[in-house]
Amino acid sequence: MCGRYTITESPRQLAIRFQAELDERLADLPPRYNVAPTQIVPIVRFDDGRRVTPMRWGLVPAWADDPAIGNRLINARGETLASKASFRTAFRKRRCLVPADGFYEWPKSPRGKTPMRIALADGGVFAFAGLWERWTGPAGDELLTFTIVTTDANEKLKPIHDRMPVILEPASEERWLDPQIDPAKLKDLIRPAPPDRLVAYAVSKRVNSPKNDEPSLIRPANDGDADTLPIN
Repeated sequence: MCGRYTITESPRQLAIRFQAELDERLADLPPRYNVAPTQIVPIVRFDDGRRVTPMRWGLVPAWADDPAIGNRLINARGETLASKASFRTAFRKRRCLVPADGFYEWPKSPRGKTPMRIALADGGVFAFAGLWERWTGPAGDELLTFTIVTTDANEKLKPIHDRMPVILEPASEERWLDPQIDPAKLKDLIRPAPPDRLVAYAVSKRVNSPKNDEPSLIRPANDGDADTLPIN
């Protein structure tokens, strides 16, 4: 699964990276070192062109009576996107890119659960495969939300967690976003990233609290902060 992630690039730089128009409401959004569910972050969607749009993490289906359902729908299993009621319409019509430059998991260690950060071996921004929805409340208020698609972990990450978010290759991002494509033709994209593309390292347990959100969270942990697991 994926329950926290990082996106430290500015929204303006994301617009350049993803060749998208920027929603100016995001212009002053600061770097995020500990994104948590229910928070508002930049998402890339197709709406008469690519757009970087603010959305809340935790998908709320259009048919939901209570938006609190989004708290349970932060991830979507790639194997059941086409069949699960919460995701199948979004999988057909509303796929998105979730910009990130790392994510966290909490494997067990001799001293309890150790937070680990996983990122690209060569650094930089990438895109999780995502789905988004538009929910309208009783008073006509609109809420845009998203979820992150997951798959089986690759061999490097299995000691950390048995699931991982789907990380799209840059060449596959356009196909995932294309609203005209048959979703059945996207199944080959729902796969784990190659092990040699990623690195994983222990970080401070301060990341456990979503109240903490500063650059020190993504630095490798000191011995007194956490056990470093033999994964690189």
